[in-house]
Amino acid sequence: MIVDVHSHMADSTLHLSAEFKADLDASWKDHTIHAPPEVHRQAAAAVDAIIVFPLNAPYSGIVVPNEYVADYVRGAGENVIGFASVDANDPEAPDQLEHAVKQLGLRGLKIGPIYQGYDPLSDEAFAMFAKAEALGTPVMWHHGTTFVRKAPLRFAQPWQVDEVAIRFPALKIIVAHMGHPGVGETVAVVRKQPNVFADISGLYPRPWQYYNALMTAVEYGAAHKLLFGTDFPLFSAADTMAGLRNANALVEGTALPRVPEDVIEGIIHRESLALLGLD
Repeated sequence: MIVDVHSHMADSTLHLSAEFKADLDASWKDHTIHAPPEVHRQAAAAVDAIIVFPLNAPYSGIVVPNEYVADYVRGAGENVIGFASVDANDPEAPDQLEHAVKQLGLRGLKIGPIYQGYDPLSDEAFAMFAKAEALGTPVMWHHGTTFVRKAPLRFAQPWQVDEVAIRFPALKIIVAHMGHPGVGETVAVVRKQPNVFADISGLYPRPWQYYNALMTAVEYGAAHKLLFGTDFPLFSAADTMAGLRNANALVEGTALPRVPEDVIEGIIHRESLALLGLD
């Protein structure tokens, strides 16, 4: 079974500000965040199951309503699992999350403090995490760098996940993109926290970083906690699998160790839904 734990839903003509699109274009000229229902269906058809989410980040200029994803998921089939997104800057964020889960049928939470402009260790963020833990909803947490110029990098440090996991031990957390470029720190957190995982989405276009990220997880005995994800629509399932299976190309003919084939295939075929309590 192949599960894509990381895909986006947004209509670039409705949900993205001009500033956000300009920042994206400056870093990713050949990519777009345009995945309305008719586009996202392509991603859903390419895998056995897929998690799709919006992002509520007015600070950065992207606001995708939870209802937009919920409406799509209701008619998309059982293999499509919708997450909600709430902004911890809003004092009603915990209630909004509860509404999204209980009334809209969404099953997880997508956050990006770096995009939303809040400290993930603040009281407001902790209230949101407490609600997610109480509801049993896993959290997909954007970590690492970004193309958004005004997004504060201090709000996307992997060690912050450790602080949250200590405070909310039952909360399942996925560190998106292995927290790049802080992949070593991410592996340290994933290794020590039973309910923290990391996805490999969006990493294969940087082959040297990718190879090192995978080998770090192998060397620390944490590769079994890496989940397959694409970052669709920026990247497809086919390209992500090809990139993963090509991770050792850089070290051919050298004395550097290879990422074991069983680790690579294990990521692709991981039972992620069971690990996240979504099966």
